Amino acid sequence: MKIRALLLENIRSHKKTLIKFEDGFTCLVGGLGRGKSSILYAIDFALFGDPLGRSYEYLLREGSDRGKVALKFLVEGKEYTIWRVLKRRNGRISQDMDQLKLFEGVKIVAELKSDAVEEQLKTITGIDKEIFRDVIWIRQEHLKDLLDMRPTERRKRLDNLFGISDYEVAWTNMRSIINWYEATLQNLEKDPEITRIKELQLEYEKAVKEFAENKEEIERLKSELSIAEKRRDEAAQCLQELKTLRRKNEELRAKESDLQARLIYIEDLSARLADKIQKGKEKIEKLNQEMAWLQTKEEKDRAKLEEIGVPSELDFENLREQLNIIIEQLAGVQNEEETARKEIEEAKQKILTLKTESKCPLCLQPLSVHYKDDLLNRISLEIYEREERIRELKRNIYDLRRIRSILSETLANLQDVMGEIKNKKRQIEEEYANLEKATREFEEKQKEEERLREKLKSLRSEIRKINLEELEEAERNYRNADLEYIKVQQELKNAENKGVEIAYRIDMYKERLDEAYKKIERMKMVKIILDTIKGIRQAYRSIQPKLRREFIQYLEKIVQQVLDELIGLGEPSLFISIDEDYTPSIRSEEGHERSATNLSGGERTLLAFAYRLGIGQLIMQSRIGRGLRMLLLDEPTESLGREDGSIDRLAESLSKLKTVEQIIAVTHSEAFAEKADHVIRVTKEDNASKVSVER
Repeated sequence: MKIRALLLENIRSHKKTLIKFEDGFTCLVGGLGRGKSSILYAIDFALFGDPLGRSYEYLLREGSDRGKVALKFLVEGKEYTIWRVLKRRNGRISQDMDQLKLFEGVKIVAELKSDAVEEQLKTITGIDKEIFRDVIWIRQEHLKDLLDMRPTERRKRLDNLFGISDYEVAWTNMRSIINWYEATLQNLEKDPEITRIKELQLEYEKAVKEFAENKEEIERLKSELSIAEKRRDEAAQCLQELKTLRRKNEELRAKESDLQARLIYIEDLSARLADKIQKGKEKIEKLNQEMAWLQTKEEKDRAKLEEIGVPSELDFENLREQLNIIIEQLAGVQNEEETARKEIEEAKQKILTLKTESKCPLCLQPLSVHYKDDLLNRISLEIYEREERIRELKRNIYDLRRIRSILSETLANLQDVMGEIKNKKRQIEEEYANLEKATREFEEKQKEEERLREKLKSLRSEIRKINLEELEEAERNYRNADLEYIKVQQELKNAENKGVEIAYRIDMYKERLDEAYKKIERMKMVKIILDTIKGIRQAYRSIQPKLRREFIQYLEKIVQQVLDELIGLGEPSLFISIDEDYTPSIRSEEGHERSATNLSGGERTLLAFAYRLGIGQLIMQSRIGRGLRMLLLDEPTESLGREDGSIDRLAESLSKLKTVEQIIAVTHSEAFAEKADHVIRVTKEDNASKVSVER
């Protein structure tokens, strides 16, 4: 990307200014407050639209209700123009989105929506706000920011710019996904429908077999009922010849038949109630056994608490508080260990400084040999004492982690067991209630059965008083046929009811089996997904160091190339090396290596330029496949002086730089501007900035 023209209307001190830019080294030169930096602020606003601070007050000219910036730039030979407008309304300054437009040539490619324009700009240029403000635009006093950062901050910052930190973020985020799948797998492995699937299958097969046998039994009973019905009809026909005795016998037999049927029904109902009572007792016994097992498990889990010094009688909330206390203690010990390590590193740095420079690390005054040796011994003793403390802290950390692990596992187990105990108690109470109800019903049916037997006995006694052999024989035949019919009919009804109950059980077992097999398939899929995710996560972790090494190797080459261009032929060569924290150091031709903090002002400035340019080139190459074409400098000579020639050397170096095709620098230094390919002077008349091209 290279800038070709910039239009400012009511931007800071500019009423209406049009500036055209060329390739090469261009200087915007002028005194303080003339509106030079406003040009760079306008470029930033045109590209990204976001304020540098919390509002646009720094951009819009005082007393103006509208301001406009239009920026024309080239990318790969294509010309683009972007318009942005500010408006003041009710004391608040904001963008006028109706005027936001991005052109390719004369064709509008995005407008009205900030997100759409931002996306198109990033696609076209490969540059986002972060790269522009951190790499391309070097603002006042920010040239050496990356050199002055602590190594860890520099590494974090550049990892983010290079995109390496994205792998760390992905690695971290995938942990929660793995945890979710692991928890899902554990729940499936413990699911009762999966663990009892063989038992369910056997119950299902047993029910199917029982249903087939029941069906055969129903067909047999239907045949017997048809025969019994025929016999009863034949016996009833024999009674048609009897008159008074027959009617009386019929009345008595009818009553007898009703009583007998009722008695059979009561006997059958009593038998089923007795069976229900027996099964209820067996179920209660089984539940009590399961309750005892759960209570034993709870006692074992609580015994583990005693092993780590935690009272076993504590309730669940107090145990959770104990776990939180252990976690806090562990965090405190780990923090103390980290502090001790940092203090050791600082002490080692002091020793290194003393050995190499023989200066006091605090006041930088030269030290005598005796005082230096004494100071080295004291610092070494401090290091030894802190290392001893670290070893002690590691032991504490190991113990606390073990206690935390046992307590966490025990808490989880207790939570499950206590929930199951509560459920078992509820089941036992329900079974006792059902058993009591069934027992009451059974006793009532026993009493009713006794009453029916007495009544039937009395009725039969009355029947025996009728002394008619034929009638008695007919009555006997009819009664036997009728009883047989009722018996078979009741057996058929019971068999049909049993068939309904068996069919219900078959459907229930089938549904549970289907659900269990679905869960097994899901469990297999979860295992496959979990293995895949773990493999991907490990790949994310292992690729980061390799990528960083590749970036650092390439960065060294680029920075060395830029540094060679800045120094030029005929000057002593400086050789760059960069460590794993992106910290650069310089080695002279004689082999003396120095860190950035030990360089002269001019050398440090050249290194800062080369380092920033190298990072910019690498970022642009990695993101869009082409190098850095443009660089904006805001007062690069702020900390340099004319007397020692540092301003001249910097300007001379930039004029030799061929890596970057366009450099736009804002400066108040005439000496710096003398070396530029193009000079644009910025002045101020009647509180309005003016520009004029000098060369």
